[in-house]
Amino acid sequence: MFRLKSVGVMSAAKISAVLYGGLALLFVPVLLLMAAAMSASSSAIPNAPSPVLFVVFAIAAPFVYAVMGFITGAIAALIYNLAAGWLGGLELHFEGAPAMAPSFAPPPPRL
Repeated sequence: MFRLKSVGVMSAAKISAVLYGGLALLFVPVLLLMAAAMSASSSAIPNAPSPVLFVVFAIAAPFVYAVMGFITGAIAALIYNLAAGWLGGLELHFEGAPAMAPSFAPPPPRL
């Protein structure tokens, strides 16, 4: 049994920023499709948002989400460290796995 006593705040923040920014990249195609749809029908819909707005959101979203992920990751790590100081941390149980042959090894010679 192992116990996770603390989490590196900066490492958790960086990982969280990459995860949030990467997830925001999933929204970019949707936002660009919305921009294309709005530009095609902008004259038919009064008071419709400008297609440029969707393009700006598509460009800014990964960066905004990464910053939010960095901040929330740092806060979550700080809260975890505080709680782990009071309660002792997470108990982690690991089980040994059988050793596997590397997949890149050549096959044994045939006799």
